Amino acid sequence: NLEIELLKKEQDFRREFIGNIAHELKTPIFTVQGYVLTLLDGEIEDQKIIKKYLKQTSKGVDRLIYIIKDLDLITKFESGIATLNNKPFDIISAIRNVFELLEMQALENKIVLKFDKDYPNPIVVNADEERIHQVLTNLIVNSLKYGVKKGITEVSVELLTENKILVRIADNGEGIDEEHLPRLFERFYRVDKTRNRNQGGSGLGLAIVKHIIEAHDEKILVESESKVGSEFSFSLTLDKK
Repeated sequence: NLEIELLKKEQDFRREFIGNIAHELKTPIFTVQGYVLTLLDGEIEDQKIIKKYLKQTSKGVDRLIYIIKDLDLITKFESGIATLNNKPFDIISAIRNVFELLEMQALENKIVLKFDKDYPNPIVVNADEERIHQVLTNLIVNSLKYGVKKGITEVSVELLTENKILVRIADNGEGIDEEHLPRLFERFYRVDKTRNRNQGGSGLGLAIVKHIIEAHDEKILVESESKVGSEFSFSLTLDKK
């Protein structure tokens, strides 16, 4: 009975995953198809409209590429193909770089990006710098998407043990109901399907974050409360050489 129950759950999960990926791909494919067919009809002669349609087609293609790249990355991690290039780097500097990268988006969303305090000295960890940069970017982008106007996204780094630190990304945004937390890192799982799809993204950001952190043999945690805010945190190993 237990095995039958597990098989049913796996079938349900597979069915939901296929439905989700079909939905994610359908919108950009139909967008591209619609504009291309309209242009192929040859009835539009206004160059401004033609250029506008080509730009929209390009956006649809970019979204497809974005989804496929993220799926490919997850597949590589799950199959053990993706390798890590671990080396010492300053996590404080990496966070500052992400702040600079997302400065314009934060201004548009009227959200302040900041550290919880001054970090005058480097904190050197041993990890894959490019992948951790991706983790920080994905988590901070999420906090900006679902933050509140005049809100705050705050990053802190604290010592856990002699050789471990914890990086926290906290915000005072919309927050997430407790019922959604266990499934938050699943591929294509969205708390509010309509609103989140309108926000863009592949729906794979948190799944990628989880795979990258676990590939480092580290932990990722989430705490959230609706209308109060969210905090994502992950551990990293200090470089003691």
